[in-house]
Amino acid sequence: MTDSEPASTPEVPDYRRARFLTSAAKLSQCPGDTGWEVAFAGRSNAGKSSAINSLTGNKKLAKTSRTPGRTQLINFFELSDCQRLVDLPGYGFAKVPQAVKKEWTKQLEYYLQRRQSLRGLILLMDVRHPLQPFDQQMLDWAVAAAMPVHILLTKADKLKRGAASQALLAVRGEIAPWEGMVSAQLFSALKHDGHGELRQVLDAWLTDASVYAQEEEEGPG
Repeated sequence: MTDSEPASTPEVPDYRRARFLTSAAKLSQCPGDTGWEVAFAGRSNAGKSSAINSLTGNKKLAKTSRTPGRTQLINFFELSDCQRLVDLPGYGFAKVPQAVKKEWTKQLEYYLQRRQSLRGLILLMDVRHPLQPFDQQMLDWAVAAAMPVHILLTKADKLKRGAASQALLAVRGEIAPWEGMVSAQLFSALKHDGHGELRQVLDAWLTDASVYAQEEEEGPG
């Protein structure tokens, strides 16, 4: 067991009880690196805040904006005393200086690779424009850190069912080399579709340490 793990396995969280905990402008302002947390990441227009609000049934929990990339804070939402959801700043900020983009790229990479309480990454992509260069970069960082990733193909309601299914199959084909570490599903915050599959992934990451057990037993290759 790592220093960040709870003394005992926590219960399956009730996502509707999620509450805002704190915001951090930089990693040094984050809550203590203990317990278990899952981070939501994606491009500025991928719908991260909307997905969190849909999952928790609280449309005011995560702030949404008509201006993509406006929120540049790491926002923490508490599920229990040892379980959290984390809303990472949208990468690829639309209208910020290049120096800010560069700094946040460094901060996100550090968070993914160093945050001991991070158990998995929910990577959101617009189903109509999946696997953009920034998305691929996030996947590369996560794989390098042996971090499980679950892709939400958001705004699935924007496509007909057949087209959405084809988009999902195409993405699953692209991530096939990382089978067992990277998975994908369709999701619609507007229609509240995809909650069940997402909750299954979150429940496993927030209550089951087995995703790390094999790595710790085997040690470095």
